[in-house]
Amino acid sequence: MNVAIVTVGDEILAGSTTNTNASWLAERITERGSSVERVLTIPDDRDLIADTVARWSDAFDAVIVTGGIGGTPDDVTVEAVADGLDRAFVVHGEIRERLVEKAAAFRDENPDLVEEYDLQLDIDAAASIPEGATPIVIDEGWAPGCIVENVYVFAGIPDEMRAMFEAVADEFQGDAVARTIYTPAPEGSLHEALEGVTERFDVAVGSYPRSEHRPGRIRVSSTDLETVDAAIEWLRERVETTEPPTKTDAAE
Repeated sequence: MNVAIVTVGDEILAGSTTNTNASWLAERITERGSSVERVLTIPDDRDLIADTVARWSDAFDAVIVTGGIGGTPDDVTVEAVADGLDRAFVVHGEIRERLVEKAAAFRDENPDLVEEYDLQLDIDAAASIPEGATPIVIDEGWAPGCIVENVYVFAGIPDEMRAMFEAVADEFQGDAVARTIYTPAPEGSLHEALEGVTERFDVAVGSYPRSEHRPGRIRVSSTDLETVDAAIEWLRERVETTEPPTKTDAAE
C-alpha cells in the first residue's frame, strides 16, 4: 500500500507548531509494511485542500489528512475533503447526538468555566462529515475524524490524531519488510557496496550518513523477507558494522 500524508495548518507553515504528526504517522505506517510516498503541508485553504485530495486520492492507495477538523470557522478540512471527492457535507445524526451529550456533560463538570466564558459550540459544524463517510469517534476529542473512500481525516492535535490512527491502523497493513544495519564507515566509502547490492538483489536501499553521536545506517527493504535477509548478509560481508545506537544516543 502506498500512502500520502497531508498536514493542514497555517501554524505549521508559520513555524509556530512543529509537524510531529507527519513523522509519527510515517513511522507507524512503515512499521506495518506500507510505504509513505508523499508528505505535504498546506495552509487552511479550502480550495487547495480540496484540489490536493481530488488529485492524490486517485494517485495513492490511501491519503491521510490531519488538522483543521475542530468545528471553528478556520477549520475547513472536512468540508474541503467533501468538495474534493464531490460529496455533500451533511450533519451526521449519531455524531450530533453524541456531541450534544458531551457538551452537556462538559457544562455540568465545569460550571465556573461556563459561567466565566461565553462558550459558543457549533455542534452542527462539528458533527458534519462528507455524505457516506464513516466517522472515527474517539473519547479524547471533540469533533470526529472520518473515512471517505480512500481518504482518512484525522485531528491535528497529536494525542487525538494518534488515537484516530490507532482506531484504523489495521487498514494500513502492507507486505513490505525492512532491515537496517549500522556502520561507522563514512557514507562516501559505501558507494560500491550500495551499488552492488541493488544490482544483485531486488531491493530498495537507503543510506543515511553518520553524525557525531550516531553511526551511519543502511536500510534494505523489499516485499520478500528472504531477499532482504540475503541482501543484508551480502552487505555485512562488505561493510564494517557496529551495534545500533541506544535511545539516548539516537536522541542526541
